[in-house]
Amino acid sequence: MPSPPPLFMLPTDQSMSKLPLTFACGLYDRMLALRTREIVPEGIDLNFVAIDEPRKIFDQMVTHRAYDASEMSASEHVAMMASGNTAFVGIPAFPSRVFRHSFIFVNTKRVKKPKDLEGKRVGVPLYGMTAALYIRGLLQDEYGVDLSTIQWVQGAINQPGTHGDLKALPLLKQVAIEQNKSGKSLSALLDDGAIDAIIGTAVPDALACNSDLKRLIPDFRMVEQDYYKRTKIFPIMHLVVIRRDVHEQHPFVAKSLYKALNAAKDHALAKMRPLGTLRYMLPWMTADLDEIDAVFGGDPWPYGVEPNRPTLEALVRYMADQGLVAKKIPVDDLFVPVA
Repeated sequence: MPSPPPLFMLPTDQSMSKLPLTFACGLYDRMLALRTREIVPEGIDLNFVAIDEPRKIFDQMVTHRAYDASEMSASEHVAMMASGNTAFVGIPAFPSRVFRHSFIFVNTKRVKKPKDLEGKRVGVPLYGMTAALYIRGLLQDEYGVDLSTIQWVQGAINQPGTHGDLKALPLLKQVAIEQNKSGKSLSALLDDGAIDAIIGTAVPDALACNSDLKRLIPDFRMVEQDYYKRTKIFPIMHLVVIRRDVHEQHPFVAKSLYKALNAAKDHALAKMRPLGTLRYMLPWMTADLDEIDAVFGGDPWPYGVEPNRPTLEALVRYMADQGLVAKKIPVDDLFVPVA
């Protein structure tokens, strides 16, 4: 009896018999083997469309269904599911995740500790963006900040420090948000003293020239490690979606793509390990890998629902608490079965 074919095979002349599938995603290290075709998902002729501007991917996918599968904002996927928009199905692979303690920037003359944010004017590129959800959540959960006292100043569209052209998600409860119509970036407003802090995804340019502007949590690396050890939350920014019509026509795609994404991620992790010549421009990568082993048990980027349940539960809870969805969505409902 012949042995079953391997899950991942090098492309052959028979690739035309496979299902052509376009997949748009940033060219992260955990995706590279899919782009180079070192790893090929079973039954799929994958066209990896590398776009390093996530907002462009999201907008093209939501507005034009431009790809068969793609990277997608985690908060937008939850919001779409909650609103009854089921144009996409999710699979629990997470191209982007970032601890967010280091992305809170303050004027130290006005804000010295997290509770000082209460009653202040705080800039945010887009109130509903996933990064901001997690930052507000940790400010509330870890530091007891009353978010209802904050006046949010949302960055204007197409200005530095914004979050693309997406219109803000409709809020289901009253939140004090004003649109930044100053013609200035959030960084400039912080520099001028027009706002007291910024939360978001980028380091404000003004930090380089204004000594009063600092990170609220300067020792963020140790704080984030402790936070993860206690909560098991490693914030998920993006997940992977498949167009529902593609999924319904070809239900094997979800499992095949998920397995390939896992294999590509494991491949990238293995490539990091040889330290005779450093793969990345990280002078202390040896120490970084030691920390990965100590804090994450060797895999800092697990896929699947169960290893990420605390993080996903936090996401849907924050979205409900902060008025982005009417109620918490069961985490398992966000994904189709892939195991």
